[in-house]
Amino acid sequence: MRLIALSALFLGSWLALPVMAAEGPALLQRLVDAERALSFQGTFVYERNGSFSTHSIWHRVDEGGTLHERLLQQDGLAHEVVRVDGQVQCASGALADQLIDSQLWPSRALNVEQLSQWYELRVLGNSRVAGRTSRVLALVPRDQHRYAIELHLDQQTGLPLKSLLVNEKGRLLERFQFTQLQVAAPAATDLAPGSGCRSVRLSPVHAGAAQAWQSDWLPQGFSLNSVTQRRSPASDELVACQVYGDGLARFSVFMEPLRGAQVDDLRTQLGPTVVVSRRLKTGDGDVMVTVVGEIPLGTAERVALSMRAATEAVQ
Repeated sequence: MRLIALSALFLGSWLALPVMAAEGPALLQRLVDAERALSFQGTFVYERNGSFSTHSIWHRVDEGGTLHERLLQQDGLAHEVVRVDGQVQCASGALADQLIDSQLWPSRALNVEQLSQWYELRVLGNSRVAGRTSRVLALVPRDQHRYAIELHLDQQTGLPLKSLLVNEKGRLLERFQFTQLQVAAPAATDLAPGSGCRSVRLSPVHAGAAQAWQSDWLPQGFSLNSVTQRRSPASDELVACQVYGDGLARFSVFMEPLRGAQVDDLRTQLGPTVVVSRRLKTGDGDVMVTVVGEIPLGTAERVALSMRAATEAVQ
């Protein structure tokens, strides 16, 4: 029933509703300004593949504009992430071995003008979340290489009260939804990491690392955001990582030397997150290329197939 309702909403009523051209960008800009200016704390529910977890978030903006965040899972294992200006400082549980850019409550630095090139902004009306009235904004992708997002933005503050990620068939892939929100600065003790929070450190990237790998194809609008290196927990090999984004959606590409290891190719999806791995032959030996991100599976496969060592890239 939920799938049918969402399909009707995203594939039917979105096409019928008039686009409020001026209000959409204004709502999105208000969200950007609110997350960089307002301190808050609260509890939200995260849903993926029908599985739910509950998390607390503490979000404080200092007078100098520095953003401090701490997220703590309240059921099951006590997974924890501490970030400063969007950069992970420490993580615990399984999160410590996952991507540095944890998505347990998205950290946004959105460029409204840029996003308007790749998403159509549509205002769908009003809703009520966590006892607060919100304005509903849909970001509808202009191509097949990214997902649609529905944001329920607090009318009083502009903060996001709910976020839904939906595929091209109208199926819900991921939900973030506040159950309680307090617009007030958290105490320093609330932002302090727990004893199990492990420091996250990236290896320095040498001068040529950014040019070592490149893609022969990227979805339109995506560009290289960062280049890092880290040790593989399985082999202790130094793994190159490139992060690409369009200003909202992101994916990472990992290049790990195999040194003769026998590893199968992989193609899987869990909720919104896809993982595609393929073996790439280079002059220096085989490398496992892995694409991880919240993009359609076909897009991730095409990116993985397009990766080349810079010296071997198609001209």
